[in-house]
Amino acid sequence: MTTSAESTRSAACAASAWIRVERGAATAEELAALTAVLLARASADGRAVPGAADRARSTPDWRRLERRPFYQSPLSWQEAA
Repeated sequence: MTTSAESTRSAACAASAWIRVERGAATAEELAALTAVLLARASADGRAVPGAADRARSTPDWRRLERRPFYQSPLSWQEAA
């Protein structure tokens, strides 16, 4: 016997699950269709910011080697952890 809370929860889960994975071997066409759907869904969510690739980063992702201190103690590997 299910309560109204359980049926509401299962209905909400079914509504939020817009894709379901089943067993089987996907063909190349099915994988291409799935990829197209997922990419369309991701771009429709508004997560992709237009022009984000054109903007330059204010700070680089890497550190310049010449800006590191010249001397590092032998125990510096312990300080980093």
